[in-house]
Amino acid sequence: MKKILFGLLGALVLLVAVILFNTLTMNSKQVDVDPLPEVAISDKVYENLSKAIQFKTISFNENTPPDSAEFHGFHAFLEETFPLTHANLSLEKISDYTLLYKWEGSDPEKKPLILMSHQDVVPVDEPTLMDWEAPPFSGQITESHIIGRGTMDDKGTLIGVLEAVEMLLGESFQPTRTLYIASGHDEEIGGANGAAKVAEYLKSKGVQAAMTIDEGGFITEGLIPGIEKPVAVINLSEKGYATFKLTVETKGGHSSAPPRENTIGILAQAIVDLENNQLPYKMVTPLDYQVEYLGPELPFFLRMAFANSWLLKGPILEGLNAHTTTAPTIISGGVKDNVIPTVAEARVNFRILPSENIESVKAHIENTVSDLVKVELEGFATNPSPVSGIDSDEYKTLERTIRGMFPETIVIPSMIGGGTDARYFYEISDEVYRFYPLRMDSTSLTRFHGIDEKIGKENYKEIIAFSYQLIKAMQ
Repeated sequence: MKKILFGLLGALVLLVAVILFNTLTMNSKQVDVDPLPEVAISDKVYENLSKAIQFKTISFNENTPPDSAEFHGFHAFLEETFPLTHANLSLEKISDYTLLYKWEGSDPEKKPLILMSHQDVVPVDEPTLMDWEAPPFSGQITESHIIGRGTMDDKGTLIGVLEAVEMLLGESFQPTRTLYIASGHDEEIGGANGAAKVAEYLKSKGVQAAMTIDEGGFITEGLIPGIEKPVAVINLSEKGYATFKLTVETKGGHSSAPPRENTIGILAQAIVDLENNQLPYKMVTPLDYQVEYLGPELPFFLRMAFANSWLLKGPILEGLNAHTTTAPTIISGGVKDNVIPTVAEARVNFRILPSENIESVKAHIENTVSDLVKVELEGFATNPSPVSGIDSDEYKTLERTIRGMFPETIVIPSMIGGGTDARYFYEISDEVYRFYPLRMDSTSLTRFHGIDEKIGKENYKEIIAFSYQLIKAMQ
């Protein structure tokens, strides 16, 4: 008995020693760089973004064509506002509305840099108009913010990049590396006629870029428990996207004599079964990178958990949302309160974790719900994107630029759950990253696609300065 107790005690001591060793040797991965010089930016940039917001370049759905007057008006505004850019860069229009600028570099041996952002915005819910601080397409400038749909997603980035290029041209800067600025018109509905066509076009021209930068990464403030410093999140990949239509068809009937299996009841049970039997949490790349980079910056006990994720992976994976998510979003069925419907339908949206795909998700649904439920893939869908690296020169340049501009910021690689146009560029770009220094806190999160979308004036200047510095750093 004593031998057993001593054995258990020895195992416990060894376990504690391993945990402490892993915790104490989990060192910071933040790079030390000299601060970059401040970039002087005129306040006139606020007016330019304000005017850009006033064009209602809305993507409603896949079946509604773009408003040509709004998009072409926006393009004319860009030409007037950025004369040096339009005089010195070539401009190709893809699918009539998507813009592809090219700034020819002096060294053809250097692979190009692609900076992306999109022109289109989501609609505004009419009932929420009175809840906005200012009308959503007014571009109102206050003491601290520019207000309007697109300030955060994603005209703030597009206009910011063009401001940086205009500044560099004004300084007679000549890049050695060719720069492309790609701006799709339909990102909010999948990008099939915008960014996807740009990628096809560049591939046909034999372009292989060194790095592509798109929206989808942020500087978070106060969003990560235990970390007071800002955290710059560079997203190396994105989850896949798929919506499945669940359909139940029966003979219906009168509500006074309901059958044992009611049309809506069968559908409701299918939704409950999917929510109660979700796909498992998994540690996949790049979430393992996030653990490695974030862990050393946490307080001791949280750092202990991250340093020993093999032992405490459950809570960590949940915190990282490391699974394919299941979200019922639309349900319909029935025409009258005393009639059992013959048809009921629901749409369930899945954001697909790397290591899974559209087909495996469909198989999961079919294995989970009743045989009475028909399962069909509907609308736009895409598998998870590939994962870019963290050891490349391009990643290190991006990392150093962020740390040089924001020395107190912790830089971590991660993965985004939402979708971006960047997914189309992996085949023509060595590395694809999602990051612009848009600052996000608990109040900002609700503004994406929501009420009172706005960007801080100083933050907007940071986006311009970052674009300016990154272009120079990539030479």
